[in-house]
Order: sequence, then C-alpha cells, then structure tokens
Amino acid sequence: MRDICSHNSLLSLTKALEKIQQSLPIISGEESIILPHALGRVLSQDCFAPFDLPSFPNSAMDGYAFHSDDITEAAFSLKLVGTSWAGNPYSGEVQRGECIRIFTGAVLPSSLDSVIMQEKIKIVETRIHFPNNIQAKENIRYIGEDVKKSALLLAAAKQLSATDMGLLASAGLYEIKVKRKIRIAFFSTGDELSSIGSQLNAGQIFDSNRYTLMALLTNPCYSVNDLGVMPDDKNTIRNCLISAAKSHDVIISTGGASVGEADFIQEILNEIGQVDFWKLAIKPGKPLAFGQIGNCCFFGLPGNPISVIATFQQIVTPALQQLSGLAVKKTLQLKAMCKSPLFKKAGRQEFQRGILKQIKPGEFEVISAGRQGSNILSASSRANCYIVLSREQENVAINEFVTVEPFSTWI
Repeated sequence: MRDICSHNSLLSLTKALEKIQQSLPIISGEESIILPHALGRVLSQDCFAPFDLPSFPNSAMDGYAFHSDDITEAAFSLKLVGTSWAGNPYSGEVQRGECIRIFTGAVLPSSLDSVIMQEKIKIVETRIHFPNNIQAKENIRYIGEDVKKSALLLAAAKQLSATDMGLLASAGLYEIKVKRKIRIAFFSTGDELSSIGSQLNAGQIFDSNRYTLMALLTNPCYSVNDLGVMPDDKNTIRNCLISAAKSHDVIISTGGASVGEADFIQEILNEIGQVDFWKLAIKPGKPLAFGQIGNCCFFGLPGNPISVIATFQQIVTPALQQLSGLAVKKTLQLKAMCKSPLFKKAGRQEFQRGILKQIKPGEFEVISAGRQGSNILSASSRANCYIVLSREQENVAINEFVTVEPFSTWI
C-alpha cells in the first residue's frame, strides 16, 4: 500500500476518506438466503419481476363496479347482481344496467371498467343509486401498473429495506442472493482496562470501548468477533493481529494508536503488514492508524471512548459501506441556531456533541450537550447530534448558525 500521508501531517477528514476509499476493495462472495432473513442485507444480483404487478385488474377501494357506458349526465341507478370479494371473485356475467359490490383488491370482472366508492351511493332494495357527474374508469388498479413482467424490481447493491421486503414478497421471490457478510474482529488494548465483572485494581478502569463497538457493529451485513482486551504487550498484540487477519476482512482496535511508549500498533503493522498512519485534523479522534495485514483491512482507533465513537462514525462506517458494495452515503446536515456559547480553537474540524430541537418545521435550535472532553460519555449519552465546526472556525457565540448532523431522523 502506498504512503498516503506523512506521519507528522494533519490530514483533513475529507482527504482521509478519499484516500481510504481509494485503497479499499469490495468484498467478493455471495450467499442464498430466504426473505425473512434478508432485511438490511445487500443484494448481489438484480431481481426481476416474474409476472405483472398487479397480475389482474382490481378495485382500489370498497365500492361498486359498473360499466362506464351506463353513466348518464343526471343521477341514475343500476341493479345489484352480486359481490366480488378479495380472494373470491364474482363469477357471473354483468350486463348493461347492472353492477356488483366490490371490495378493495377484489378482481374487477372483464365486462366492467369503473368503480365508485361506497360513500357516494345510496342503496334502495336491490338498486344502487348513483349521483350525477360520475367519472368513468376511476378507482381501478390495472395490470402491471406497479411493475411490468420481467422489469427490474431491485438492482444489485441495494440494501434491503422493509419496503423492499414487501416488494420482493409481492413478486413471490422467497430465496434471494446477497453479498456475504463482512467478517470483523475487534479488541481493546491497555493494561489499565479490565473486563466488566472482574475486580478493579489500582489505576484500572472498566473497558467501555468494546461494548460501544458491539453496538456500533450491530448490522445484518456484519459477522462480528469480540477478541477481548489485549495487554500492552507487543508480542501478544502481534500474534493476535496475525491470527485474526487470516480469518477476517476487517480488524478494529481501540487504543495503542498514539505515540506513547506502550502504543505498539504502528510498529507492529509496519512489521507484519502495510500501514498508513496519520494524525487527522479532527477533534475528538486525532490519532488513527489504517492499513492492511495481507488481505485484511485494519483500523486502529484512539483509546478515548468519545474518540472511538466519532472516528467509527466518520471514518469506519463509510469504509464498511464501501466494503459491503454500497454507495457511500453522505451524512444529513442541517443549519441550526446555536443557543449556547461554544469554545473552539482553529486547527481541527470538531464534532461537538449537541442537543438539537425542532422549533417548527424547517427551523432548528441546538445547545451544547455539556463538557466536550473525549472521555466524557455522559454528554454524548445526552446528545442527539454533532455540532460540526470547520477546521478554521473559532468560538461560536449565542444565536450564531452552525452545521449539525442529527444522530437520527427523530429529534
């Protein structure tokens, strides 16, 4: 792998993403799965409609089906001769001057071409009374108006949504081919880390990063392996990386990527693989290692918990999208009026944690979620967005507009 930046430079997030994406392949391989297991998976081949959708003309609502030639300028009435139920079509003939009761989705007899909604008519014994100004050929779902036979239903590289699942089911497609899952291993490094449930010794803390990564890696496209906590021992970390690289597509570590005496990641990667190491011009999350061990990609994230979250969301997530064969998605950004002062020095792009509120449709306000240290999980737990401050930007005053990235569409 070529050297994508010098060790001493501060690379912008945009440039880092461009260079990572230039180095990444798309994972090859596919598997056949059944539709109930397909939500969120990525199609490996195009899906085509085996028949027209709908496959027969049917009613778009509950009402009465009739022939448009019976329409007159004034009000009129027709004789009711039967009913077409959804799943149980009317089998008789319908003559001029006659109509049938019809329900949503029920087959429209071939001799009829119009449906009136039930709220518009009056029933007097066996006759249906129609008002004036009736429109012909309304409220009908025609053969193939959704999808024509042999037309493309869904293209390869589509990540299946709930709506896609319904579309495939409507076409009777139960077994489909999808991209195989990305095999991901992750671990934490640091003598100070202790697993939950163990006794904390002096100077130790519980390892929160692995639980954060477990959640961030919860995705139907990933097969995830938690390798636990690694001590600050070069041989242990080296052996772990060599072993994991043989059976995984991606390895993610937290800690060990900075310049401390016990931070071995860069040194080990230079020995057993290829590494591009840079200090990113972002906060939180300046130290980050990216490289390869054979055919396995490696991401060495910082050790501070907020830095782990930010670098995973901003760097690892788009990389995994590319590996999955997906088009890399752009994060939704909005403008919001900042209602609390923000403190910042020029030099790095910052992702401060904020609380976003919609004042009315299209208008937003945001406040700081609290202290912005890269070890402060409580502020991130309260937050529902990032306040994105450019590399050159400095302090933000109250009532200035800022760019925000919501964590979800619900705020």
